[in-house]
Amino acid sequence: MIKKGIHKIYHSTQDYVIIFIGTVLYGFGFNGFILSNEIVTGGVSGISALIYFASGIPVSISYLAINVVLLAIAFKILGLKFLIKTIFGVISLSASLSFFEWLLGGVPIIKDEVFMSIIIGGAICGTGLGLIFSANGSTGGTDIIAAIINKYKNISIGTGLLMVDFLIISSSYLLFHNVDKIVFGFVEMIISNYMLDQIINGNRQSVQFLIFSSKYQKIVDRILRDMDRGCTLLDGEGGYSKQPTKVVVLLVKKSESLTVFRLVKEIDPQAFISQSIVRGVYGEGFDPIKT
Repeated sequence: MIKKGIHKIYHSTQDYVIIFIGTVLYGFGFNGFILSNEIVTGGVSGISALIYFASGIPVSISYLAINVVLLAIAFKILGLKFLIKTIFGVISLSASLSFFEWLLGGVPIIKDEVFMSIIIGGAICGTGLGLIFSANGSTGGTDIIAAIINKYKNISIGTGLLMVDFLIISSSYLLFHNVDKIVFGFVEMIISNYMLDQIINGNRQSVQFLIFSSKYQKIVDRILRDMDRGCTLLDGEGGYSKQPTKVVVLLVKKSESLTVFRLVKEIDPQAFISQSIVRGVYGEGFDPIKT
């Protein structure tokens, strides 16, 4: 019981550290490469950018103010459980935006290279968001709007976000009367979303092992002891030899693959191993079961 409590605290702390790192990356990429080049992105940060270009109010202030309103609405509709990490993400990102506003002073890190800045900024922002979402966190904003839409309408969160972001980026034409800036905004959105997907899928991608070995019991014991993973033994029969055999079925995160190979090779160098990527794994130790 105590061990489970320690693990829970450790993983919770790890999540908040990852969310914090993600917000720092986003604040740096947004201020250093995107806002400083007068490009409007999607989300509440894009709305805040529109407010900044129209009135001069710092993005960090309007970002926090808008999210406070959205969080108040979401609290009533979605409940406190949805909001705990979101509140931390909003506060952390607001602080990060404010810090880099002060540090960089609105000057682009790469001058006179708008397209290159958008590519780099989109990659950094997408990486930051990927870290935040991979830790089950959120930066609030349009995530909240999309979650509310998803609750009452048969529209996926991804579709809801896309619709909102399209409207925000297109609105920049009212300020700049420049189609190029709209195009740059969509380029940033595509790059950012691509990097976000890569980070999330890279962290969550799982693999399945089929391990054929006469020393299957030793392999199972080591998996249970060293990797803290469960596995399954299936009965099999050699197609040629007709001899009965056992097959170890193991599902692990992709990052644990090397550990599995080392463990099996140490016990039985003659073992036969099949490794395949699986589309999704749900249950204890992996993603929660989706309904």
